[in-house]
Amino acid sequence: MQKFFNTAGPMILEDHYTIPPLQRWDFEEVLSLITQKRYFVLHAPRQTGKTSALLQLMHYLNKEGKYKTLYVNIETAQTAREDVDRGIRTVMSALAKQEGVSLQEDYIQQHWHEISEQNPSDQALNTLLALWAQNSEKPIVLLLDEVDALVGDTLISVLRQIRAGYGDRPRSFPHSIILCGVRDVRDYRIHSGKSNEIITGGSAFNIKAESLRLGNFSQSEIETLYSQHTEATGQEFVREIYPYVYELTGGQPWLINALAYEACFRMKENRDRSRTITKEIIEKAKENLILRRDTHIDQLLYKLSEERVQRVIEPILQNEGSTDGMKEEDVQYLIDLGLITRKTNKKVSIANTIYQEVIPREITSGLQYGIHQDNNWYIESNTGKLDFVKLLKAFQEFYRENSEHWLKGMQYREAGSQLLLQAFLQRIINGGGMIDREYGLGRRRTDLFIRWFYDTKDRSKIQKIVVECKLIHKSKEKTLAEGLQQTLDYKDKCAGEEAYLILFDKAENKSWQEKTYLENHFYQETEIIVLGM
Repeated sequence: MQKFFNTAGPMILEDHYTIPPLQRWDFEEVLSLITQKRYFVLHAPRQTGKTSALLQLMHYLNKEGKYKTLYVNIETAQTAREDVDRGIRTVMSALAKQEGVSLQEDYIQQHWHEISEQNPSDQALNTLLALWAQNSEKPIVLLLDEVDALVGDTLISVLRQIRAGYGDRPRSFPHSIILCGVRDVRDYRIHSGKSNEIITGGSAFNIKAESLRLGNFSQSEIETLYSQHTEATGQEFVREIYPYVYELTGGQPWLINALAYEACFRMKENRDRSRTITKEIIEKAKENLILRRDTHIDQLLYKLSEERVQRVIEPILQNEGSTDGMKEEDVQYLIDLGLITRKTNKKVSIANTIYQEVIPREITSGLQYGIHQDNNWYIESNTGKLDFVKLLKAFQEFYRENSEHWLKGMQYREAGSQLLLQAFLQRIINGGGMIDREYGLGRRRTDLFIRWFYDTKDRSKIQKIVVECKLIHKSKEKTLAEGLQQTLDYKDKCAGEEAYLILFDKAENKSWQEKTYLENHFYQETEIIVLGM
């Protein structure tokens, strides 16, 4: 059977190209913690390989023979929410089912109904685990996945029942337990319906020994993964795609697999294994993923409507200041989701280039439908290039007429000026070019690199345009001087042919006539067109 790049569910070594899951964390440390009878946490963003790692750990330990190891996904108990009785019964049922599937045993199946009927819900799971351990010939290692999917009092009850049995291990309670989810248990903030208070995961489960995080792929691991396809089919990847894929994905495993699957399997012309996968093919695959909004991307974008997500993402889109004004729990939540990374104590940025593109597209998707523009209005008939000055003049007029109304209705209003520009440009560039975005907290600017393919038959003919967007701080003169240098640097970095600096002025005491202008500047022998909004 031909292997393929997996984008759905756990890795199956016989079916998928894969980096062996047990190599992706400190396996010696994991075994040491289990030997020491520790309870600990494995966490990482969704679709990074947590479940695959736990399943492989179960198979390894059961084959080794020292422990009876069981992996159980308890996500189905999420719908119980505050109904502890229903939630605990669902967890016990999941244990029984998986015991039969993975261990071909039925102790839990035979006893959980009776235990549930004879014990209050806040004690039933503890009793079941205790009796299971007492009647097992081997110490039990229990791997509980999707723990943080549980809600409210159901989650509190699960954590506290496990904590209550900790002192009885290993004879009368599982020898070791791993809790797995997106977030570290210490970061759980659980609203208890019973006591009407917020309870932290650390207080409900203060027996955790360690918290292990499953990391992203390195560039060398991307090369190792993709080379498996080359070895199996003979289809080659050009060397330059490995740093490019790492830049696009930040090492996020699902994105890495999805790009390769799109390029090698979904794009029909590339099923011819004599075709080499180039950087241009990967770029097209990236655009396909973004436009199709596959499940992984859709799940992340759904989070943008949450207030705590907005409190972090909006300052990044504005490029303002540092994390000083942010709640640490909000920042950590987004790190756990995989939406952002933190390179220093004060600076955070969106996690990878693909997310940098999809986030503003999603925020402004509704706006784009209301922008009635046709890119043919701005294409030079003799060259096929964009008349970008004409385009930006059109945006000036559009912004002057519509910004007050449109920004008022935006969720991400503080970053609205830059987002409105990006929506306008995306509406026109779609189909004929691409927009790359760069922004990060504290840079006080948004960089846009526009590539317009002005010869439809020859995509090597590219019009390269750089656009620097800045909010005026303190004075136009100071912001302009800073912006000209930044625009020049960005133009050099991208080998751009045209350079534009857009200054947004939010001063309420100025008229539109004062704010709106177009100026030609020659800065260090380079023409930079400056537009005020």
